[in-house]
Amino acid sequence: MVLFLLIKRKKITIQKIFFPFIYVIMYKTKSGVRFMENFAKKFSKQIKYISYLSIVIGFLGMFLISFALLQNTYRLITKSKAVASFGIVLPVEARGVFYVPFFYWIISIFIVAVVHEFSHGIFAKKYGIKIKSSGLAFLSIIIPIVPAAFVEPEEEKLRKKEAIKQLSVFSAGPFSNILLAFIVIGVTILLSIPISNKIIEADGVLITGVINNVSYPAKKVGITENELIQKIDNIAVNYLENFSSILENKRPGDKITIETNKSSYNLILTENPNNKSKPYLGIYVQQHTKIKKEFISKYGKIIPSTILWFMGLLYWLYVLNFGIGLVNLAPMGPLDGGRMLLVILEKIFTKEKARRYWKNIGILFLSLFLINIMFSFLG
Repeated sequence: MVLFLLIKRKKITIQKIFFPFIYVIMYKTKSGVRFMENFAKKFSKQIKYISYLSIVIGFLGMFLISFALLQNTYRLITKSKAVASFGIVLPVEARGVFYVPFFYWIISIFIVAVVHEFSHGIFAKKYGIKIKSSGLAFLSIIIPIVPAAFVEPEEEKLRKKEAIKQLSVFSAGPFSNILLAFIVIGVTILLSIPISNKIIEADGVLITGVINNVSYPAKKVGITENELIQKIDNIAVNYLENFSSILENKRPGDKITIETNKSSYNLILTENPNNKSKPYLGIYVQQHTKIKKEFISKYGKIIPSTILWFMGLLYWLYVLNFGIGLVNLAPMGPLDGGRMLLVILEKIFTKEKARRYWKNIGILFLSLFLINIMFSFLG
């Protein structure tokens, strides 16, 4: 990224936030605008029909994220053991952070941003809205760290368009991210799963996180992240399904023995914060696998490792596209969902009332987000 910016240094602008420590570098280009214009012309009819679908998905997503925020915040406030469902996505392992390995994070975030912004631009060009600029952006912390993309439509002209056209443009970004997430899932089902079955085999359940609450069994007995669960009550646990089925037959208060690759633990199950009749350990888990010995002997270690790395990338592309696309539909502030909500409110109420309602709704959902993030760090 540094090399690219050095080569293009005459065409970049810098937005200073806390310069020279935190700043944004913007590289503006017309090539992206030409691509959007040509794409919009070539697929004009298809984009028109897709835009209707994007609006429907946009409002469904807005309802879903709003309900999830309200429901989870209620649980956090009323149930002492509830866990936050929303958090900050970063390539850093820390309390309150939804951790994504660095290269998966930086590649996925870049793809999410490009797909999101270019979709806004394509839909804007479809409806004759001028794109003032587009290009690449780089969030910099001393040096460029996070690549992204941006599209800057002519806002005044956009606001003068019919409501359905505004809604199309605003919903285009989140819709494209959600659509890409499902495309990735389709590719994974059709290609990745059959390939992975030939390469890898299950060998236990990996603990990816331990909830920092001493009243939970795992934290109380000293179970740590990255331990591999191999047995529960002397029953082999190779698959995540084994792990789940064993716990389903247990009740809060039951004593169990968990054997991992590091130690053996005797603990007493507690109540699930979301269902008191279900047992709870207070850990996050995922299926752990290893490359089959026969595959290594035939192809070596590099080929299967490379294939598995790309499969991991597909997983994070799905998670981040779906998650970020959905969060962008939250009815608040400058997010796409907030802008969609304002368009609808202005069709129902006077401009003054619409703005007031929009502001209050935005403050409400921003507060809900902040409460969830606060609890994720406290948990």
